[in-house]
Amino acid sequence: MTGRVVVAGASMGGLRAAEQLRAAGWTGTITVVGDEPHMPYNRPPLSKEVLAGKAPFESLAFTPKAAAAADVDWRLGTRVAAARLAERTVALDDGSEISYDGLVVATGMRPRRLRCPGPLAGRHTVRTIDDAQGLREELTRTGARVVVVGAGFIGCEVAATAVALGVTEVTVVDPLPLPMVGPLGDLLARALLKRHEERGVRFALGTGVAGFEGEDRVTGVVLSDGTVLPADVVVESVGSVANTEWLAGNGLDLTDGVLTDEQLRVGGRPEVVAVGDVARFPNARYDGASRRVEHWSIPTDTAKHAARTLAAHLAGGQAGSAPFAPLPTFWSDQHDFRLQSFGAPVLGLGDVRVLDGDPEGDVLVGYHADDRLVGVVALGGHSAAMGAARYRAQLLKQPALTA
Repeated sequence: MTGRVVVAGASMGGLRAAEQLRAAGWTGTITVVGDEPHMPYNRPPLSKEVLAGKAPFESLAFTPKAAAAADVDWRLGTRVAAARLAERTVALDDGSEISYDGLVVATGMRPRRLRCPGPLAGRHTVRTIDDAQGLREELTRTGARVVVVGAGFIGCEVAATAVALGVTEVTVVDPLPLPMVGPLGDLLARALLKRHEERGVRFALGTGVAGFEGEDRVTGVVLSDGTVLPADVVVESVGSVANTEWLAGNGLDLTDGVLTDEQLRVGGRPEVVAVGDVARFPNARYDGASRRVEHWSIPTDTAKHAARTLAAHLAGGQAGSAPFAPLPTFWSDQHDFRLQSFGAPVLGLGDVRVLDGDPEGDVLVGYHADDRLVGVVALGGHSAAMGAARYRAQLLKQPALTA
C-alpha cells in the first residue's frame, strides 16, 4: 500500500488509530498531528494521581507499539486548522498543508469555560498535564479555599483529591440537585453525596454561578441565589466542547462532535473516519441513536473498528458488515472508593434496582430498560467493582435493544 493517512489529533485516540492502521495492514505513510508538545499520555490520572503529586508525567506517557513508534510521522505542537474534504487536504496552523488518501478525525474535546463576569486568574480546568501541574501548585498553598464548579466526574475527583491534599475548604457547586445524577440516577447520586460530605467536601447544589469577585484574581464565587463563596482557587468542570471547528464548511453534521455511520465513516466519505470522544456514532448494541461517549475505553474501541474500515477502503475492499457495537465502560476513583460501570446505565435510569449490597456500604446497582438489564454500576471497594465486572459477559451477550 502507498499513500498517506493523516490522523488529526495526537491523544490516545490518535495513537490507537495509528497502531490499529498498522495492525489492519496499512503500510503507507501515517502522519499524526497534535497541538500538545507531548507524545500521547493517559489523562484519567490528571485529576487524581498527578494532582496529588503521586505520578510524574513520565508515568503517564503511553509506550507506542513498535509499528507506530518506528515509522509514524509525529507532528506535535501544531494543530489542524482546517480541512477541505473534497480536495483531501488539511491545513495546519503553521501554514503548511498535507494531502491525504485517508483521514482520521481524533481531535477530541476541550473543557467548556464559564462565561461569567470577573477575573480569569485563579480559575482552572483539568484537561492537560500542564493544567494539572498548574492546579496542583495552587492547591498546595497553605490556606487555599477551593470552589469546584460542576459535580460530574472531574469535579468530584478534583474535590476528593483536594481534600486528600489537606485543603480544608472545598465546595462543589452544581445546578443539579445531586452529584453525578445524570449518569447515575438518584439512588447512587445520594450515596455519593453522603460519602463526599463525610470526608469533608461541602456542596452548594441546585444553584449556578453568576460571576466571580476580585480585581486581578478571583477572590469569591457569586452564586445565582446571591450567595458569595470565598475562593482562592476555582476549578471549572462544566462539560466539554468538541474540537470540530476545523471541519466546518464541509457539509458535515457537527451538532455534537462529528456524526458517523455504523462503521465510523464521516459524512458518507469512505476515506474519512472518526475515533474517540469526538465521534458521535450509533451503537448497534442499544437503540441505534447516535451519541458521543467520553469513556476511557472508547478511543481504543473506536480506533480498532475505524482502522479496519479505513484500511479496507484504501486497499480497494469493503468494510466489514458488522456494525460498531461497543460495551461502554467507565470507572472513577474518589477518596477511598471507586465507581465502576459496564453497559449504558443512562438508558435504564427509569428502572434502577439494587442487585447486591446496600447504598450505605458497598453496593451494586442494575439499570433496566423494558425489564432488560442495560447497565451496572458498583460503588465501594474492590469487591463491589469485581461484582460489576461479573455482569460484563451477560451484557455482551444480550441482543440489540432494537432487535
